[in-house]
Amino acid sequence: MKVLLDTSYLYDLMMAPRKLLDVERRFLGGPAVRLHVSAVSIWEMRLKHGARNRSGTRKSPFDPSAVLEVLEGQEAVFVPMTMQHAARALDVPLSHRDPFDELLLVQAQEEGLQLLTADRLLADHPLAITIKGRV
Repeated sequence: MKVLLDTSYLYDLMMAPRKLLDVERRFLGGPAVRLHVSAVSIWEMRLKHGARNRSGTRKSPFDPSAVLEVLEGQEAVFVPMTMQHAARALDVPLSHRDPFDELLLVQAQEEGLQLLTADRLLADHPLAITIKGRV
């Protein structure tokens, strides 16, 4: 199975991989699963890393360069953002307006992937998959 990781899973992998549920670890490490990571997620992480909360702290503690270094050791397939992805609409539209969610789903649609997410807003989309106990 070819799986595109939602940005929330990248945060989980960076923050506390040992806090992932056992079922998530088994799924992510399974021999039949080929993990894909989108440039869209790295871009989203970069924007949050550069943004600040009212307190002055970063909205994301992870420098995207460090995220890439970690991912390079994970045998993940990197999915670039292409002009075709940018121009394509989803066959099944989203019920909410999050451009990052939409772009990730477009990439999943166009590249023959399933988006692994823990986001309740995405869980019912036909291109999304969830792990039981997570959503």
